[in-house]
Amino acid sequence: MRFGIIILAAGASTRMGAPKQLLEIDGKPLIVRAAEAALGSAAWPVVIVLGANAEKIRPCLARLPVLIAENPTWAEGMASSIRAGITTLRQFSRSLDAAVVALCDQAAFAPKTIAQLVEAQRTSGRSIVAARYAGKNGAPALFLREHFATLAALTGDAGARALLNGPAEQVTAVDLPELAFDLDTPGDYERWQREAKT
Repeated sequence: MRFGIIILAAGASTRMGAPKQLLEIDGKPLIVRAAEAALGSAAWPVVIVLGANAEKIRPCLARLPVLIAENPTWAEGMASSIRAGITTLRQFSRSLDAAVVALCDQAAFAPKTIAQLVEAQRTSGRSIVAARYAGKNGAPALFLREHFATLAALTGDAGARALLNGPAEQVTAVDLPELAFDLDTPGDYERWQREAKT
């Protein structure tokens, strides 16, 4: 399967009070960790969608072989970033079979996460594979090409939530409880750092 990855990193991090994309974990900014996880998988290309604070974040990615998609309408919500990402993917290659949509703030996101989604698609035959944690389906998620037009037409701040919780014959889920922990507030970041040391 030929697939690309879209990493959503356009948000303003208002609850964090600073760009969370630049928070360091093990000496690396979150956005670099996410990009390297994607680059360590079978995916190509890797698209990073930037919006708020793009001028601060972009230099971190300068040495990585990723495509940057600037989303000028990032304030509209997550859907606008998915649209920007899928448009960039389709422009890069018209022969992709699938796309993985991931978030930059899940510190446990890793190459094996992506491999598990791909394997679940192969074994289930479903056109959407979502990570499942905290009792619901969420990102990262894999979408076969038949969903690209729908992704490119999303609106609002719910992102692809309706697709991820669609009919069972279309969606399968992979239990990935470690992804339930995302970094939204200074408290989240402090707790992650504490737990990483234990």
